[in-house]
Amino acid sequence: MGSKLSAAVRVSAVISGLAVASIVSSGVASAGPQDCTVAHDSFSASVTCHDTGAPPRREYYLSIECWGLHGIPNAFPFYAVGPYSASTSSFGPTGQASGTCSSGWGAIVPNVGVVTGAHVETYVQ
Repeated sequence: MGSKLSAAVRVSAVISGLAVASIVSSGVASAGPQDCTVAHDSFSASVTCHDTGAPPRREYYLSIECWGLHGIPNAFPFYAVGPYSASTSSFGPTGQASGTCSSGWGAIVPNVGVVTGAHVETYVQ
């Protein structure tokens, strides 16, 4: 009985932490590269870039800061609760992208979390 209660308390703490993170961190973030606009809420992040003066091969990607349940790198099948990051595929200077902190349940290591921040980074200069 004690172990069931302990597990219930841990699950409740995780859900409470996710709720607090989603309420505290909603908003719009400023983009790293100029001419890009990043927006995020508790469950997704998106970016749109209008960098018409960029070199022809430049590419960006959206880096998403997350908090929640995630697989520990190089330690499958172990999980942790806390901060982790996600990213999108690269896109061109006049492109857009969106992403979340949750992977599909068909993934080898599913992640479930809320977005705490997002920014654009240069993938190819």
